[in-house]
Amino acid sequence: MIHQKQRITILGSTGSIGVSTLDVIARHPDRFEVFSLSAATQVDLMLAQCAQFKPQYAIMVSEPHARLLAEKIKANGLLVHVLCAQDALEMIASHELVDVVMAAIVGAAGLAPCMAAARSGKRLLLANKEALVVGGDVFMQAVRKGDAQLLPIDSEHSAIYQSLPEDPSSWPARVEKIILTASGGPFRTRDPASLRHVTPDEACAHPNWVMGRKISVDSATMMNKALEVIEAKYLFGLAPERIEVVIHPQSIIHSMVQYYDTSVVAQMGTADMRVPIAYGLSWPERITSGAKTLDFKNLAHMTFEVPDNVRFPGLPLAWDVLKAPVGSAAVLNAANEIAVAAFLDKRIRFDHIHQINHETLAAVSVAEVHDIEGLLALDAEARRVAGQLAEGLEA
Repeated sequence: MIHQKQRITILGSTGSIGVSTLDVIARHPDRFEVFSLSAATQVDLMLAQCAQFKPQYAIMVSEPHARLLAEKIKANGLLVHVLCAQDALEMIASHELVDVVMAAIVGAAGLAPCMAAARSGKRLLLANKEALVVGGDVFMQAVRKGDAQLLPIDSEHSAIYQSLPEDPSSWPARVEKIILTASGGPFRTRDPASLRHVTPDEACAHPNWVMGRKISVDSATMMNKALEVIEAKYLFGLAPERIEVVIHPQSIIHSMVQYYDTSVVAQMGTADMRVPIAYGLSWPERITSGAKTLDFKNLAHMTFEVPDNVRFPGLPLAWDVLKAPVGSAAVLNAANEIAVAAFLDKRIRFDHIHQINHETLAAVSVAEVHDIEGLLALDAEARRVAGQLAEGLEA
């Protein structure tokens, strides 16, 4: 079969998802080419990516980093346009020459370029769960209006997508519930009373996955799973009470779908993000990802546990905000981003993350919001409140 090369924009190319995406692309030069890349501060890694993949555009978030990259691009004789600005991200996400956008920017900062890609009808590979958590129905409306193709890249949501019937209109009538698996992170068996003393390095030491520091902390608190519950509600259109979480420490089953006849369909694989990335890039086909195959002869025992809400008090907040006015999820996400950043900077304790999230939700008044401007205003207010709360705490 002859394939026309798909032109790819990667938002967040120097992060773990971006690096894994480029690894998959490099394995299939006959199918994909890189149109543009974006990053925050890692100039040298971006330079190396530009030298290897030769994109038309490279975007850096800050002006100083963009200037430095431009100097190095010129010194190395590379023909790459270096830009800096938020609207540059939206430009490379919606450019008429782009077929696929990998959205791997961490946090709510990825919402605007994701919206631009959706409105432009791109195949949008969504690794930035916060864009959907914050954008909610507004984001999904943009996907439908732009006739975009939205494919989840989070391993759990990709697993659900692969386990569902092909016709989305049949999901409510056939699916009883979806079950998101969670590893439990590094503190699954640790005494909850001792968690106040953990360090950022301990929180980032995930037992199964190689991830960035922010999402690693979210895994340690299980706030990543709370955000994934919210994301799942919008992705799959099921009521919150039909979404469950189960701890599966081995990270072999990535998530499951239970049908009304009690059958359960699960997706299994190694703990390697290149698997869902390759699936998203090649859908509806399958291509090699570079990941190791499961060795069933030496497979560890698979176990499952009910999440402990004393150890992981942030998890129930997902269902709380889904029952609250639209926009509450944006408040929770913003508070969590501020709290995690403060913890990583050693300004607050690990257990303060949940305290800030809970108190910010209580403090920020949320009316029904039905546009991006209103959601971003809520996001800004929640960040202000969470920042003040963090300043009043001590590590």
